[in-house]
Amino acid sequence: MSDGKCVQETYAPHNACFGCGPANEKGLRIRSFVQGDAVVATWKPEPHHEAFPGVLNGGIIGSLLDCHCNWAAAMHLMKTSGAQTPPCTVTADYAIVLKRPCPTDQPVSLSARVVESTEDRCVVEGVLEAQGKVRGTCRGTFVAVKPGHPAYHRW
Repeated sequence: MSDGKCVQETYAPHNACFGCGPANEKGLRIRSFVQGDAVVATWKPEPHHEAFPGVLNGGIIGSLLDCHCNWAAAMHLMKTSGAQTPPCTVTADYAIVLKRPCPTDQPVSLSARVVESTEDRCVVEGVLEAQGKVRGTCRGTFVAVKPGHPAYHRW
C-alpha cells in the first residue's frame, strides 16, 4: 500500500468497528500495515484509554490485539486465495495475556503473524510492545464469514 493508506482505510473505509473502523470517530482507529509476513501498527494511547494514571486499560489492550490480529488473518486469507480484496473475518476465539503494565506516555507497537491457516480461518499470534518491552500477547482464531452471517457485508 504505497499510497500511505492502512489496510483498514484501503479495504474497509466505512467500517465502524470500535477497534479498527476508520469510520468510528470515537473508536481506537488502529492503522495496520502489511510488512513481510507480519501486519504491524503503531498506536498512541490517550488519557481516556487509561485504567489509572499513566497505565493503559487491559480491555483496550485486548481490543487493539483482537482487531489487529483479525486484520492479519484477513490479509493472509486474501493473499493465499489470490483474491483482490480480503474476506470479512470475525473473531472465533482469542486469549490475551497481560505481561506487565503498559505506559501511555508514548505510542505502542503491534505485530501479528499467522501461525496456522486453512481455507477459511487462521490462528494468529500478536504482540503489543511499549518502551521496548512486551506488554501483552494474543493468540486467536479468526474466521472468514459466509453470506448470511451478520458481518458478511460489513467491509
